[in-house]
Amino acid sequence: MYLIAVGVNHRTSPLALRERLAFSPAELRQALAALGGGEACRGCVILQTCNRTEIYAAVTRLETGVAEVTSYLARKCGLPPDELRPCLYIFSLYEAVGHLFRVAAGLDSMIPGETEILGQVREAYNVAREEGASNNVLNILFQQAISVGKRVRAATGIDQNAVSLAYAAVTLARQLMGLQGRRVMVVGAGKMGTLVAGYLGAQGAGPVLLANRTGEKAAALAQEVGGQAVVLEELYDHLAAVDLVITCTGADDYVIRHGRVEDVLAARSGRPLVFIDLAVPRDVEPQVGQLPGVSLYNIDDLDRLVTENLERRQALAQEAEALVAQEVASFLRRLSTLSVVPTIAALKERGEEIKQAALRRAFNRLGPLGPREKRVITALANSIVNQLLHQPVINLKHYASLPEGHCYAEILQKLFGLEVKTSEASLLAQPRDDSSGGAAGGSAAGDGLGQGRHERCGAR
Repeated sequence: MYLIAVGVNHRTSPLALRERLAFSPAELRQALAALGGGEACRGCVILQTCNRTEIYAAVTRLETGVAEVTSYLARKCGLPPDELRPCLYIFSLYEAVGHLFRVAAGLDSMIPGETEILGQVREAYNVAREEGASNNVLNILFQQAISVGKRVRAATGIDQNAVSLAYAAVTLARQLMGLQGRRVMVVGAGKMGTLVAGYLGAQGAGPVLLANRTGEKAAALAQEVGGQAVVLEELYDHLAAVDLVITCTGADDYVIRHGRVEDVLAARSGRPLVFIDLAVPRDVEPQVGQLPGVSLYNIDDLDRLVTENLERRQALAQEAEALVAQEVASFLRRLSTLSVVPTIAALKERGEEIKQAALRRAFNRLGPLGPREKRVITALANSIVNQLLHQPVINLKHYASLPEGHCYAEILQKLFGLEVKTSEASLLAQPRDDSSGGAAGGSAAGDGLGQGRHERCGAR
């Protein structure tokens, strides 16, 4: 059985094409069923994010499986397969494993170490399992990919440095004052305000006041994040009670004025007040930052933080790549060992058959024996068989990790005339010839190591 990955992302195709390859929840489940009913496909998982759509499949025939997945995606986006194919990247077996591990670790994202992708990998796997679309091969692969994603983040901390303005604002506030139980006001209920309010809630800030010119919009956002809506005209009435104000409106002029804030400070009894202004043009008059007990940060301050953090993530990505490479090598060794398990089992079974037949003949010839004599002779037979098979088994496990490892298993099967019972997991690491020719991406199907390929797709 072969493992393949076929997909598009932000590097290989324009947004217009990626939009056409996006699946709604209902379409996703239909696609899993349709792909699973193909001639070669024995299991599939569809991973989609805002920047990618990828289909991972376990197939019995490499070229046939790639063609089935490519044709399905072509029908989905309304393009001929030949026109879509330059926009795709196609990986088989080892490279498919490495690609998924990098995706789960956040190393194939626009922003290294992004936090959302690991949850999206887990969700894709869970949906495929719920629909009965996954199989043992994909279960093993995705469980390990999720584990790798967790390990990379825990070992490197690559996801700890804020690289979006909304998250950077909340991170800065947490560093300045801590957010647990802090009273916070978010001014502006647009996209940025929604993100900020969500991050604040996740950090334990509360209550979160949401001020906006449109009361209905503020109320809707307040309901969504569990906050409290505030009419913008009443903003100064609440400044005396809050600890932090994050502003992100689209106003043309200052929303928060120096003189009005100065009037509020008398009612604060010296408690510090922090403003973080994400708006362009600015929402907070610059002179506000000169008032005693007031700290003011603007988008340039956050830009510097984001740039520094992005540089840190890029540096940590090198460490993460090394960890992923180790995990890929470890996983492939595991697969290689699985590939020879049926052969080892069949060899031991043949040894047991020969031993039992020899013992029966010996006991018949020797005549009546006592229990002790039978135990001694049986132990001797066990020892001979075990010692004879020990080294071949050890060597076969060692050679299984080599590119030609499957050849040793096949030779052993022929030499001993073994009838091998295979499983899905063991077949994954056993390359076989495909009647249609070489493996996807140009490597021979016989070596089992598919060569990934992708080209930049122009706008359609």
